[in-house]
Amino acid sequence: MTSQSTGQGPEIAERITVAAPAHEVYAAVADVRRMARWSPECVAVWVTRRKDGRPDRFVGWNRRGPYFWFTTCRVVTATPGAEFAFEVTTFGQPVARWGYRFAATDGGTDVTEYWQDRRNGAARLLGRVFTGRAATERPVVNRDGMRETLNRLKRELEAR
Repeated sequence: MTSQSTGQGPEIAERITVAAPAHEVYAAVADVRRMARWSPECVAVWVTRRKDGRPDRFVGWNRRGPYFWFTTCRVVTATPGAEFAFEVTTFGQPVARWGYRFAATDGGTDVTEYWQDRRNGAARLLGRVFTGRAATERPVVNRDGMRETLNRLKRELEAR
């Protein structure tokens, strides 16, 4: 678990070790449609544009309780076996950078999921309207979601 500031907003992160090679874990995460299996909020992903056969832009459909919303995402880092990250916006407003870093270990791969807050005032207001959460709650909700996502990813990949 880490917490740091990188200029845009706070970055929070969670880490887990998965007993699988880094290239396999990266491939699973980079197939963004699979996120709906692992995330407690994401219920579907629609890939809207591909670049070289890989997702370049996609829409994430999210739900928490009675709230349902979507975000648009653009892949900004796609380094196989090392890092996968995407910028998130809603209605043209910056929301966050989500990413995954992969490091090979003796036991498989250390996977770090991170979130960096990039919301401006308009995005904070939209977040409150569509998610029912105050802006200050989002880091706590996201950290809990990361733990659940990483545990589900680990279970799926280690079950093979």
